[in-house]
Amino acid sequence: MTFFSGMSRKCSVDLSTEERMEVDCSQGDTTIDSFEDCVQLGDIKDMRLEAEAVVNDVLFAVAEMYVSRTLENTLDVAYINVKTREGNRYCLELTEAGLRVVGYEFDCVDETLSSQYHETVYSLLDSLSPGYREAFGNALLQRLERLKQNGQ
Repeated sequence: MTFFSGMSRKCSVDLSTEERMEVDCSQGDTTIDSFEDCVQLGDIKDMRLEAEAVVNDVLFAVAEMYVSRTLENTLDVAYINVKTREGNRYCLELTEAGLRVVGYEFDCVDETLSSQYHETVYSLLDSLSPGYREAFGNALLQRLERLKQNGQ
């Protein structure tokens, strides 16, 4: 999730669970229904609001996911707790550099852990959870099937 001023980014708008995959919304997009869906404060992103958007985008494909209420979330960094469909728990760090695993328990940051950054939550979860990949794929297939039925 790399952010550059003037470029578009992925965020969630009011979509159904199956539709809540990726919606590209640009900086000047007037179709955004909520300030919190695509927030930009000049050239500064509020990672707390970005974290909420990340959670809303993929909640349908994991067992549990929420922005940490214990760790300090700021404009520069936010922490997200996620439990995969396999039952594995992770604490994720969200910064301008992207997302990375910083702990293997909720609200736990292991300073000695050196994990790679992922540009998107989709890439990170794809690397951690076969159940996520399956749920995401199934949601995509369902959406394509609905589009096919509506097109006939």
